[in-house]
Amino acid sequence: MDQKGYRRGSFQSSTSDEDMLEIAGASLDFSMADDDPPLDREMGGFSSYNGGGMNGSSTMMDFLEEPLPGVGTYEDFNTIDWVREKSRDRDRHREITSRSKESTWALIHSVSDAFSGWLLMLLIGLLAGSLAGLIDISAHWMTDLKEGVCLAGFWFNHEHCCWKSNTTFTDRDKCPEWKSWSQLILGYGEGAFAYILNYFMYVSWALLFSLLAVLLVKGFAPYACGSGIPEIKTILSGFIIRGYLGKWTLIIKTITLVLAVSSGLSLGKEGPLVHVACCCGNILCHLFTKYRKNEAKRREVLSAAAAAGVSVAFGAPIGGVLFSLEEVSYYFPLKTLWRSFFAALVAAFTLRSINPFGNSRLVLFYVEFHMPWHLLELVPFILLGIFGGLWGAFFIRSNIAWCRRRKTTKLGKYPVLEVFVVTAITAVLAFPNEYTRMSTSELISELFNDCGILDSSKLCEYVNDFNSTKGDDLPDRAAGPGVYTAMWQLALALIMKVFITIFTFGMKVPSGLFIPSMAVGAIAGRLLGVAVEQLAFYHHDWAIFSGWCSQGADCITPGLYAMVGAAACLGGVTRMTVSLVVIMFELTGGLEYIVPLMAAAMTSKWVADAIGREGIYDAHIRLNGYPFLEAKEEFSHKTLAMDVMRPRRSDPPLTVITQDSMTVEDVETIINETTYSGYPVVVSRESQRLVGFVLRRDLIISIENARKKQDGIVSTSIIYFTDHSPPLPPSSPSMLKLRSILDLSPFTVTDQTPMEIVVDIFRKLGLRQCLVTHNGKLLGIITKKDVLKHIAQLANQDPDSILFN
Repeated sequence: MDQKGYRRGSFQSSTSDEDMLEIAGASLDFSMADDDPPLDREMGGFSSYNGGGMNGSSTMMDFLEEPLPGVGTYEDFNTIDWVREKSRDRDRHREITSRSKESTWALIHSVSDAFSGWLLMLLIGLLAGSLAGLIDISAHWMTDLKEGVCLAGFWFNHEHCCWKSNTTFTDRDKCPEWKSWSQLILGYGEGAFAYILNYFMYVSWALLFSLLAVLLVKGFAPYACGSGIPEIKTILSGFIIRGYLGKWTLIIKTITLVLAVSSGLSLGKEGPLVHVACCCGNILCHLFTKYRKNEAKRREVLSAAAAAGVSVAFGAPIGGVLFSLEEVSYYFPLKTLWRSFFAALVAAFTLRSINPFGNSRLVLFYVEFHMPWHLLELVPFILLGIFGGLWGAFFIRSNIAWCRRRKTTKLGKYPVLEVFVVTAITAVLAFPNEYTRMSTSELISELFNDCGILDSSKLCEYVNDFNSTKGDDLPDRAAGPGVYTAMWQLALALIMKVFITIFTFGMKVPSGLFIPSMAVGAIAGRLLGVAVEQLAFYHHDWAIFSGWCSQGADCITPGLYAMVGAAACLGGVTRMTVSLVVIMFELTGGLEYIVPLMAAAMTSKWVADAIGREGIYDAHIRLNGYPFLEAKEEFSHKTLAMDVMRPRRSDPPLTVITQDSMTVEDVETIINETTYSGYPVVVSRESQRLVGFVLRRDLIISIENARKKQDGIVSTSIIYFTDHSPPLPPSSPSMLKLRSILDLSPFTVTDQTPMEIVVDIFRKLGLRQCLVTHNGKLLGIITKKDVLKHIAQLANQDPDSILFN
């Protein structure tokens, strides 16, 4: 397994054991390193879980009876062996079950082991919900800080400041306790100079927040930038990126996410909240041995943590579980489904207890619609789906082109300057337009809102005719001047959001894509909704309206169009379908609107897929060269394993280790001269009959430990992987037995196996490598990287882009 791009060196990592998947420093109880223990293990006098040990001669001590730190762990930027990890967990579970019958203490240990998963989910839900509440409250306050300050207490945001005020409902935003910066500094809030001062303060605060965010990310946690979902997808597929889910990343991401959202940049906090929740999951895994020591088990926890992240981001626990299943998880057994559900439930309950928005809702833009929709409205809903698909495809292409330019030109060397310039442009353009000046979540809330009698928003300035009011429902009315003003302001906001988001997503600050995408769709939907509403009002006698929309009836809900548009655009960018619809109806509490949402989500996916197959997260995975094997794509080419395996015909022969004829010096020479992650073990170089597979890391650690702890191990000592030591003269030095680190059941295919089957095996079993044989003899090796390069070549892409640019 060639890994020339990897960092190499001693097996002891310099990062702390709380960093991403860093468990080399922990004491590992993996004394049994065989993936498939040999049948004669009991004959050797070992228990089923104690492993083989490194017995050379009769005088040699068995130093593997104690856990050997580092054996069975992985280096940075490496792929885990799912088969080996699952095998280890089964062996550990069998050991605990068999011991539980021996004593009461062992039974209690067995029960606590079974319960530990649920306890971990409870802790993740509590921590993720608490952090989400903290982020929501802080971001809301700091967003309002750009416009003014509360005299009753500077820690109150605008809305909380005016709660105790005696102002009328229509003037609820103009309470005396809240002062704009011009009122505070100049003593008056009207006039050109006051406007310029407010403008200046708005831009200054925005620049301060964004600069603080980028400097903290650059200085303390470079992995805290972006949304984090492409990397989490890659990590959940079995890849290791140390530090990505560590404590520093969690702390800096939480702080900078508040700063980035408050700066007014066109980004959201929903995607990064998934990263924050996964950091919580990874750090809390260290409290439980079962998860700290097993990478596959840890990824089950991270899948559940991702569900908790979406649960608190949207107040949608079921949508969170489905998002984890549909979008981010690679391996999602039924047990993980239940635990994800529990973690999402606890996280949502915790956030509800904190009540960050003071409205007993989990999100700022919760709405409830009561009017039913008509079948003919499916036409504008499908049009919104088409718009969402076109916007999604346009955004992905433009954003990837910009990010590629950032990576390949000098632009990438100046992240602070880039953030400064984009923030300055965003703030300068945003302030004059009230719909871009407000936070994106508030904008979506206003666009989703169904106009009532007391609404003072410009979007609700209709010409009222109260004689035709029936009950609580307002009839469709003629648009007043406020609505027309709002329409052109929203049109300008749409143009700005469409283009500025392209340059914002991917900068070196935490940036989510859910909220900007929903904002684009919500604006387009509201514009279309008002247009259809006015058409129905002025032309209710047309054939398309005559059957169901009579004069004075309330038949069109513009807020519903905004909601459908938001779903369509989010679906076009991310290519989510089922989880998207569930998230949207959990947001709105409207079960009767599932069909419009499904129609829009499906249409946007079809349209976007027709232009480009990849969603934004898959596109960023490919741009960064992460070794992610997409399970949804079909492999339709007629190549064979022999076409992909290495060595090729022109390459030197495959590097192998013999089972009982190589010295310590020979093996160390192979390790020093090659950069492969593992080596096949054969009977002899002549026969090339396969015995098993041994990892480079395990070899290095085992030889280092043997030299330190075992007498008589020198460079000329024979290493053997068999049960019994080979016959040697009495004067020869002690031998080193390494059978315990040998995988005796490596996956093999013949050279004539179609690559279609090989790719399927890699996807479904999560393999790192597969050995190729011909008539029982070893021919070559196929690694996950080889498979990805082969797929890239067949798609006319650069094969060398795989595995970290």
